[in-house]
Amino acid sequence: MTALELSTASSVSSAVRHRILPILFFFSGIPALVYQLTWQRSLFRIFGVNTESVTIVVTAFMLGLGLGSLAGGWSTRRRAVQPLLLLGIIELLTAAFGVVSLAIFEWIGDLALDWSLPAIGAINLLLVLIPTLLMGATLPILVSHLVRTSGQTAHSVGLLYYVNTLGASAACLLCAIVIFPHLGMHAAVYIAAGINVAVAAGAFIAHYRRKESNDASIVAQRPRTAPPILSMPFVMLLAAVGGFVSLSFEIFLFRTVSFASGSSSMAFAFVLCGFLAGVAGGAYNTAQVCARLSPADAMGEAARGLILANAAGAAFLPLANQSAGMGIGFILIVLAGIYLIARQWGALLPFLSHFGIAADDRAGMQTALLYSANIAGCATGAVVTGFVLTNYLGLQQISMLLLGIGTLCSLLLIYKSPSVAGARARAAATAVAVLCAGTLIAPPLSRHLFENLQTHTTSGQAFARVVENRSGVITVDADGVVYGNGMYDGRFNTSLKSDRNGVIRAYALSLFHPAPRDVLMIGLASGSWAQVIANNPAVESLTIVEINPGYTELIAERPEVQSLLHHPKVTIIADDGRRWSRRHPGRQFDAVISNTTWNFRANATNLLSVEFLELVSGHLKPGGIVFYNTTSSRRMQKTACTVFAHGARFTNHMVASNAPLDWNYARWRAVLEAYTIDGKRQFNPADKTDRDFLDELMNEFRIDGEMIEQCPTLLSRTTDQVLVTDDNMGTEWRYYLGLD
Repeated sequence: MTALELSTASSVSSAVRHRILPILFFFSGIPALVYQLTWQRSLFRIFGVNTESVTIVVTAFMLGLGLGSLAGGWSTRRRAVQPLLLLGIIELLTAAFGVVSLAIFEWIGDLALDWSLPAIGAINLLLVLIPTLLMGATLPILVSHLVRTSGQTAHSVGLLYYVNTLGASAACLLCAIVIFPHLGMHAAVYIAAGINVAVAAGAFIAHYRRKESNDASIVAQRPRTAPPILSMPFVMLLAAVGGFVSLSFEIFLFRTVSFASGSSSMAFAFVLCGFLAGVAGGAYNTAQVCARLSPADAMGEAARGLILANAAGAAFLPLANQSAGMGIGFILIVLAGIYLIARQWGALLPFLSHFGIAADDRAGMQTALLYSANIAGCATGAVVTGFVLTNYLGLQQISMLLLGIGTLCSLLLIYKSPSVAGARARAAATAVAVLCAGTLIAPPLSRHLFENLQTHTTSGQAFARVVENRSGVITVDADGVVYGNGMYDGRFNTSLKSDRNGVIRAYALSLFHPAPRDVLMIGLASGSWAQVIANNPAVESLTIVEINPGYTELIAERPEVQSLLHHPKVTIIADDGRRWSRRHPGRQFDAVISNTTWNFRANATNLLSVEFLELVSGHLKPGGIVFYNTTSSRRMQKTACTVFAHGARFTNHMVASNAPLDWNYARWRAVLEAYTIDGKRQFNPADKTDRDFLDELMNEFRIDGEMIEQCPTLLSRTTDQVLVTDDNMGTEWRYYLGLD
């Protein structure tokens, strides 16, 4: 080959390396994240949104990516591998699976309903194994290609990690603002598949326009790079620990922001967007640093970056706490904190490739090993932090634990640094100083954290009770108002005469049904409703399914409801309400009651959609009713009247049935007059005050009054509303955009 031909070939390779591949890999990151968000949502609906299911689904994704990375690394050992051609094939295969994925999940989910937790974990892994294998394989394959033509491992890893993660970050916004609010889940996978096909087309075009035969000459001209300065086992260990800390921080940050937002679906999307943008920024910066610095010189930069990450992590809760009343200022501070933490931890993987991987024919396989170690750490972080630590440690304690692990990482890097002893000592002293400062200063500055985040003030008024566990955070204020994950969830009150929590709705059960002997209640919260229904004279059994066992701790401490825990009629089950209903198709009830709050909260659609109401319908005995909270949403109200032949709005609830409702005020009054709770009669028919109260109650809740609206009238005023389905996810993604 002549000098001119070599120069031309080199130019073509450079164009592919610096323009085409990064562009393709950026767009490849978009469908990957769209699939992840959509598939997680689908799998949560099938297997439940309790912590066990969430942890299993996330871990399955991580393990699939790790195995895919190893498979991709193994493929790079073959000289004949064509990276652009392989990228195109991977994108097409991913698109093919994406199009049929939701149907496959539903089919497998029906088969696996009664399986054990380990079996559900295995089936989740198998469900996402094919696409995640494909997604995970691309990074080592493309790194191997770039390294062969550039001779720079860290720059290749950093560049590709940057563009792919940036694409994933953009996908978060795309899903939250466009796809999920306007189009739904099935449209999401079709859009993702379309992007896969477009990327595949671009890869095929780029592949066939290049002269692959020139690569041998180009490889011979690549620059010589310094050998690794750290062993592969050591960098894999740090990559695993870094993955653990990074994923743990993601859980920690989401838990904090979700609480502050009252469990908004948007919270997860924007936290993930900011976190991925930070990881992308860190990878990009590392690529630039490693391109100009030797591994020995770059190690100091990496250690300083981890020290900064530790400082940012320790400062996050104090800053969020002190800025809680600042409105947009709070949001900006939180997003900046998320970005900075993720940016510094996101830089670690490319740095480690600079320290431990040589720019030779083994670069692809060694990148796969490093990436797999990082993914293994992430999966471990999902299990340990999401399932264990959040159940035994509070947010502040988790922050301190991550600070300690992060400090250990920075000290290990400093210890291995070839810098002079004095420089290492100063760096180690700085790392330890950050640890001490965070341990001593952060906790006092985070006092009344939940109070401030929930009220969006810095008043410092202490809650009467806070329960933190892996299912969420429950708070109780001084007035006995209960909040679940930052949102109103009821009050401790069972007295109809001093109705501060709409308990009239629980007392009204006998107005709709002549003999509600067997009752299913989804959601326990303060236990006030359950206490009232359990003491209804007609009720013989009350089965309660509650996703957060922390509520029973509160109930045991409150005199108004503590007897509920030992009531002979009552059975309390810790589970996801929808999953339990699907797993017990033979159980039938006279009434199914669900007093869930706020239709726009994350995953609320699982208990409000057409599909769920049809599931509930199968659990009703002849003449049975479903009675559930719509929080006055017109969409939810129309959905109930569409699924069931008969129904009405009762205050902000819907009562619906497949049979005509048996409105009977004489029966209702007789039940109220007979009501006793903990041996105390609620009404005395001989007392004029009580008689007048009941007279007024009967008049206020007449069937033709304001409090009750029957379905024909309701449907006539909601013709413009769209039914709530699992696919469109109701108002979860629309409310905060002002669309509902």
